[in-house]
Amino acid sequence: MGWEAERETVSAVNAPVTDALVAAIAPAPSDLVLDLAAGTGDVAEAVAARGARVLATDVSPAMVEAARRRGIAGVEHRVMDLQALDLPDASVDAVVSRFGYMLVPDPALAMRETRRVLKPSRPLAFATWAPAKRNPWATAYGPVLIERGLQEPPRPGEPGQFALGEPEVIEALTSEAGFDDVRVDEVRVEYSFPSWDEYRRVVTSLAASLRLLLAELDDATREEVDAAARARLEGFRTGDAYVLPGVALVTSAR
Repeated sequence: MGWEAERETVSAVNAPVTDALVAAIAPAPSDLVLDLAAGTGDVAEAVAARGARVLATDVSPAMVEAARRRGIAGVEHRVMDLQALDLPDASVDAVVSRFGYMLVPDPALAMRETRRVLKPSRPLAFATWAPAKRNPWATAYGPVLIERGLQEPPRPGEPGQFALGEPEVIEALTSEAGFDDVRVDEVRVEYSFPSWDEYRRVVTSLAASLRLLLAELDDATREEVDAAARARLEGFRTGDAYVLPGVALVTSAR
């Protein structure tokens, strides 16, 4: 699985986001923290390092198994959907999610479920990506494929990487679910690649749909798409290397 293979790269890049999430919930050793869309377990590991117990969940069984294989002490792993949490009301002390809510079909339902299982006056912290224009590391291929009719443009309200990129949308979503003290902060990240080939390898490893789409193209079209995607990143190139910025939004609430 690509996410497991690239875990160290993703973990290092997103370390500032993970740190901000953990700081926002300030877990105590007595807490049970619910990690939603936990992926391969970076946030769960950081929370457990504070002494708290962690229930790490993901809708993907493959992700859950990848996280379980890490053997992180103090963490329980379960397959679970953000929109239908198999947990009692008011049963957890904090909820955290790094890049989960933007990917569900009904984020409002997911947020209401979060409120249901969280004890009163306890913290929630979650991360989403700022709009695509502020994340060039993730947007080399998408516009190129859309311009050539090889990929459909995202529809309004459709789940996706940038579906919750606007603070006012996030604030409304969170407040309407019954949360107070909503705050959205920017956290900057940076991807560094020694070459274009390494950028392409990592991006296609993480994005299975992109990898499959490129594999289906004939050689000439694929070379054209690669060249156009590479051209979009030229402003971030120094020698052969690429340093690509990004911006995440970390929302905290109670």
